[in-house]
Order: sequence, then structure tokens, then C-alpha cells
Amino acid sequence: MATVFEEKNIPKAIMRVGLPAMLGQLTTLIYNIADTFFVSMTKEPAMIAAVTLCAPILLIIMSIACIFGMGGSSVIARLLGEDKKKEAGTTMNFCVYAMTAAGIVTLTMGLLFSKPLAQLIGADEANMGYTCDYLKYIFLGAPFIMIANGLIHLLRSAGMIKESTIGLVLGNAINIVLDYVFIVGLHWGTAGAALATSLGFVCASVYYIVCMIRKEVKGNELIQLTPSHFKPDTRMVKNVVTIGVPGALITVLMSVGNIVLNNFIGIYGSDAVASYGIAYKIDMVPVMLLVGLAQGITPLLGYYYGAGEKKRMSDTMKYSIGYGVTLGAIFTVCFLLFSRPLAAIFLHDEKLVEQTGFFLRILCLSAPMLGVINVVTNYFQALGVICSKRQLNHVFSHG
Repeated sequence: MATVFEEKNIPKAIMRVGLPAMLGQLTTLIYNIADTFFVSMTKEPAMIAAVTLCAPILLIIMSIACIFGMGGSSVIARLLGEDKKKEAGTTMNFCVYAMTAAGIVTLTMGLLFSKPLAQLIGADEANMGYTCDYLKYIFLGAPFIMIANGLIHLLRSAGMIKESTIGLVLGNAINIVLDYVFIVGLHWGTAGAALATSLGFVCASVYYIVCMIRKEVKGNELIQLTPSHFKPDTRMVKNVVTIGVPGALITVLMSVGNIVLNNFIGIYGSDAVASYGIAYKIDMVPVMLLVGLAQGITPLLGYYYGAGEKKRMSDTMKYSIGYGVTLGAIFTVCFLLFSRPLAAIFLHDEKLVEQTGFFLRILCLSAPMLGVINVVTNYFQALGVICSKRQLNHVFSHG
């Protein structure tokens, strides 16, 4: 069977890369919702609020990994399209070591400043202890969170679609099981939720590294983990970081926006923060699926660009945007019709259910356009260019 990069049928190629990525993102969302669900079983709004307040911090840690994961993925895919496998392997090696170093720095800084950070993200007297507990165990797992999230993108760019998806699903499945054990069985509350998350990423990281070692032993020149292959040069680092930083900033700015919003909502107490947090988690279903679609096609776009196949690149964009808008519209309709029953899964207080349903009906309105935003954003990341009107018109002008 032809590799996904050689697939001539564009819709089929999109499904081969898009569906596994969407599945992986869906399992990530399921574990996020499981965190909230098991914590909500304590019937303690302060705990739910703490998990909500810490969610942006977890996203920021993941976004740091994306500097090297998404940036490296873009560079590697384009190098493969140009048939420069040796350079692609050297880039892979640099990105793995850079993510590891960034994770260790984040762990150290996070543990040193966890309490001031908890105050910054909006924790109050009612949930300060729970928030600090969550942050402690998330920062302890920071190196593995970064390695796992970065390698997802790097392995996809190397054509290891199956391995990247299996690792993501494995880590999230372990996370969900440990959520039940730590929160429901052992009553560890937010500390248990964060520990389950970190251990899930540890397992995913170990799986990815084992897969890469096997590939390296078999002589795959794209997978080079040994320190002797760590040979970064100024041009390589610049190419990776130039693409990775803007992609990471999107997540960071979204997280900062949520931190600011949580601070304002916190004026009304932990109940309000909990209601918004649950609505936000439910609304993340279409968001994560559309992110998965966009991330899945990114290596395809980079490969086509490197190989000079402009028509296939244009067709990939058109089909992907169509799929994204349709999927987003379906979720918008569903959330508008069933917001209260969905909220009632997590909450028992009628007032909180009504409030959460209202939040969800507002949040879901943007879902159709996310299909456009995510795909176009990843298009420019794949090509290694800065977005402009002229370049955007170029996407649809061929074929």
C-alpha cells in the first residue's frame, strides 16, 4: 500500500491522516471531561473551579512543546518532500532534546512559583489549596507532557501516523483509569486528577520513545535519538522556532484569555467558575475534533509544498475546510438543542445546570468557523510562511 504522502485520492489521504488525529484529540478531550466528571462526583464546586482555573496552565505547557513539535513537524515534512532525509533526521533529533530541556526548566520554575501562579490565575480562599495541589503534580509531569505532545506532531511528519495515534490513545486511556482510582477510590481530589494526567503522559512518552528506538535500530534515518546526532545549526533552529513560536502563541493567548475570563467570572464565586468550566469542556468536543483534522493534514501540506505539488495542496485545503465547516455546524445545532441535558450530566443543582446551559449555547456559536480558522492556520504553519491576504488567495487559485 502506498504511503499516505503518495496517496493520489485527496479525500482518502485526508481521511488517512485526519481521522487518526481526530481520534487522538477526541480521547484527549474524553480524559479532560473525565477529570471534570470524577471531580464533580465530589459535589464540591471549589474542586471543579480549581480544575477549571488550572486548565490554561496545562495548555501553556503543551504549547511550549508545540514550539518544537509543530515547528519541527513543518520543517521535517518539507524536507521529506524535497527528499532530504538526513537533514530531516537531524531536525527530529534536535526537537526531541529541546523539548526535554524545556520540560525540565518548566518543572523547576513551576514548583518554585506555584502559589503566586495560583493567585495569578484567579484562585481564591475557597479553592487555593485545591489549585496548588493540581499545579504541583502537573509541573512534576511537565517534561513528559512536553515530550508526549511534541512527538505526536514529529511522528506524524515522519509518516508514523499509527504510532502517534496509539500513543495518544494509550496515555489518555491510562489517565481515565487512574482518574477513577485516584479521585473516586482514594479520594485524592484535584491532586489525584493532576497525578493521573501526568502519569498518562509518562506512559505515552515511554511508548513513543520505544517506538523510535525500534525504528532507529532498524536503520530508519529519520529517527535518530542518540546524542551523537545532536547537531543543531543556526539555520535549523531558526526554521523550527520561527514556525513553532507563532503556533504556540495561539494556544498561549487563548489560555491567557481564559485566565482573564476566569478572574472576572471568579467575582461571582466558585459556582460560576465551575459552570463556565463545564460548558467550556463540553464545547471543546468540536474544537478538539477540528484541531485534530487540521493537525492531521499539516504533514500532507508540508510534503506537497516541498515536492512542488500545488494542485494537491490546494485540493487538500478545499476538502478539509468543507469537512470542518460541516462538522462544526452539526455540533452547533446539537448544543443549541441539548445544552441543558448535557450540563445535567455533570451538575445536580438546577440553577447551575441552567447557567451552564446558557454558557454552552453562547460558546457553540463559533464552531462552524473553527473549521476554517484551524485549517488555514495549519496551512501556513506547514508551509513555513507568515499569513497574508495574497498567500491566502494562493491557496485556492490552483487547480
